[in-house]
Amino acid sequence: MMPADKKYEEYAYVLDFMPRGKSAVIKGREGPMVQAIGEDRLTLLELLAMESLDFEVGERVKIGKEGRVKIVSVLGKLTYEEISPEAKASLPSVVEALVKENEKRYVAAFNDLQPLTPRLHGLELIPGIGKTFMNEIVATRERQAFVSFDDIQKRVGLREPSKMIAKRIVEELAGDSRVSIFVKK
Repeated sequence: MMPADKKYEEYAYVLDFMPRGKSAVIKGREGPMVQAIGEDRLTLLELLAMESLDFEVGERVKIGKEGRVKIVSVLGKLTYEEISPEAKASLPSVVEALVKENEKRYVAAFNDLQPLTPRLHGLELIPGIGKTFMNEIVATRERQAFVSFDDIQKRVGLREPSKMIAKRIVEELAGDSRVSIFVKK
């Protein structure tokens, strides 16, 4: 059993692949570079890929200590400013796919988020959710917890909750928010 607070990622989603890249993390390091986002902690990462392999944007790759197939090593963390323009461009769609892939975890946010201050609720940090939707979500989840994005959409009328969460995650990664509700710092 893995401890719940493990500090490294098992899987990451590819944001950009540079077959002949230069490391932003390790000076002088060159080779096939992958910029990716970690599945659990949503960390932006630089990975050294195995030679002569190809990577698709959005591809889920194993980066944990055991069983790597396409990745040689995790070189380190990247800031939003350090990722390539291509990685920035693919981030919203890759994050949305990651959110959908881990639906239970993100639906739980709609069930679990609490007020942050007397005037601000955690749900209101998700783009598209204001006081009205927040009150509706809280009242609805008290009757019965949400089970899926479809469930949220049907019962509260919130359109594309996965896109809203993805947008919030990108804002947190870009450093556009003081409070982090999804990205582990």
